[in-house]
Amino acid sequence: MTPLLEVRGLTVRYERQTAVDDVSFIINDGDYAAVVGENGSGKSTLVKSLVGLIPPAAGEIIMHGTEKSEIGYLPQSTIVQKDFPASVTEVVMTGCLGRGQRFWPFYTKEQKRTAADTMELLGVTPFAKKSFRELSGGQQQRVLLARALCATKKLLILDEPASVLDPVVTHELYGILHRLNEERGITVLMVSHDIHCALEQAKTILHMGQNLLYCGSAEEYHHTELYRRMTGSCGDMPHSHTHHNVHHVAQAHSDMQAHSDAHSHTAAQEHTDHHTDGEAAT
Repeated sequence: MTPLLEVRGLTVRYERQTAVDDVSFIINDGDYAAVVGENGSGKSTLVKSLVGLIPPAAGEIIMHGTEKSEIGYLPQSTIVQKDFPASVTEVVMTGCLGRGQRFWPFYTKEQKRTAADTMELLGVTPFAKKSFRELSGGQQQRVLLARALCATKKLLILDEPASVLDPVVTHELYGILHRLNEERGITVLMVSHDIHCALEQAKTILHMGQNLLYCGSAEEYHHTELYRRMTGSCGDMPHSHTHHNVHHVAQAHSDMQAHSDAHSHTAAQEHTDHHTDGEAAT
């Protein structure tokens, strides 16, 4: 496997508040990785730092064989995005600026051909001349994904791309991402609040909690205490499992187990005290 994105000791702060703390991981070329975790765990801050929107306070972000300007980035949906006053074609074309002559006032033939091919691939050509603001939420996301694809040949980073979509459109969007990954070899790094969809789609899981609590295969993630906590699962943990390419899992499990033991001890003590009080009353 060939590394495409390497993160070493990344720390990101908002003034004095640490949002991402000493995070390290590697995303390999052709991987499909999902970033999961509870609200406020630093998922969106992490990807914003990866694409250069937020400078790191410490650490390194190393690109292998590509540049930050060549990352296709799909941010979280906002009201401003939905009401963008431009045609579909104009929105998609702006994605070419990162790979071309950034300050040249006209698009090249190659850029126009790339935009047209990408629009055809994502099925947005039929409404190419429509205003972006007139489209449905699902159509807008496909247009923005086409824009992100125009910026890259290797790496797509998406921040909760399905957060405003209904289940049918969400399924369609994930199908497109799967085909891009499998058929075109585009590496995908996606933030998701839906743990079940993340596990269904991704090959690799990164579980954030300001620091990185897990980085490994989606299959092995099923066997962790983190997974049980996120899904509310109460099934028995396997007696043993492999920790290939997993970081911090043992420590996270140990911390959670210690918390669980402390809670159990407190509950047992309360029960004993209550029983003793009852006997005294008798």
